[in-house]
Amino acid sequence: MFFGNKCNITAVLVAGVLGISMVTGLTACGGDDGTKVVFTTGFGKNEVFRIGDESCSKAEIMIYLTTTQNQYENVYGTEIWNISLNGVTLEDNVKETVLARIAQIKTMYLLAKEKEVALDEAEEAKVVQAAQEYYSSLNDTEIETMGATEEIVENLYREYVMADKVYRLIIQDINPEISDDEARKITVQQIFFATASTDMDGNLKPYSESSIQKSYEKACEVRTMAVDGEHDFTELASKYSDDSEITYSFGKGEAESAYEEAAFNLATDEVSQVIQCERGYYIIKCTNTLDREETDANKLKIVEERKREVFGQEYDSFVNTLVRQLNDKLWDEITLITDEQVTTDNFFDVYAKYFPEE
Repeated sequence: MFFGNKCNITAVLVAGVLGISMVTGLTACGGDDGTKVVFTTGFGKNEVFRIGDESCSKAEIMIYLTTTQNQYENVYGTEIWNISLNGVTLEDNVKETVLARIAQIKTMYLLAKEKEVALDEAEEAKVVQAAQEYYSSLNDTEIETMGATEEIVENLYREYVMADKVYRLIIQDINPEISDDEARKITVQQIFFATASTDMDGNLKPYSESSIQKSYEKACEVRTMAVDGEHDFTELASKYSDDSEITYSFGKGEAESAYEEAAFNLATDEVSQVIQCERGYYIIKCTNTLDREETDANKLKIVEERKREVFGQEYDSFVNTLVRQLNDKLWDEITLITDEQVTTDNFFDVYAKYFPEE
């Protein structure tokens, strides 16, 4: 987390519910990264935190938090807030997620200013229009309880656009072309003969030497049947395999090395020798040496991973130069709004309307 070492259990869920663009994937649970974190009482009224020369008000937090709250309730109902894990309530976790998100946006805004990123006239006009649309959608109760003003909303949208622009600037030179070989996904069928069990803690417990030997002999026997032309591989797997799953699709780096090497060297319909792995013996039959749909999807995944890595390196380096101050007392006083008149949930939807993902 941005102001401490607390990890969110809800970050992925929040990202899914909100459906926000690239910046939602960048928040991570932080450790001791050498950054200066200062707790102080020298804050202005309703000032929740500072990052460098950027400040965040309670009203800004409440706009993010109330939007998130109502989107949760729209999907899961108000009972969702009764959930807790290890004594920590979902409300506390959602608060932390919101804090991390808005802190990240403001950090990216600072990074954008350092790189002299600016909005053009068209973008600035859209910021103003988006702020007007969102603010005009609020009723008096929502405005009062969140402390919202049109100027505050406008500033939040402006920072969001700037964050998006600096992200795109940093990743613009990443090559989106990934070769079939690098992204290749294959589909195999397997017959598995276990030589170990897993205990309650997930640790492997090897079978006795005699049992392991019997498993190997059985695997050799079944492998002979698999290549004799008289037996169906799927039927053999159903009869002899210790794994109920027979068919798998995977790419490089996603399986145990011995298994991967054997599988990727098979031609279509070719059957491997008996392969020894950590959990047991395998017989593998390749049914598709290049799963086109899975390979194309993996290309997109690889590109996104490279974007996160490249941006993350620059972002982390920049964060380490900033002093961060949290108004701990005010932050602890912030709670969800429980008022039937407060239903606003479209802050991010309005943003996406004016600034759709490219």
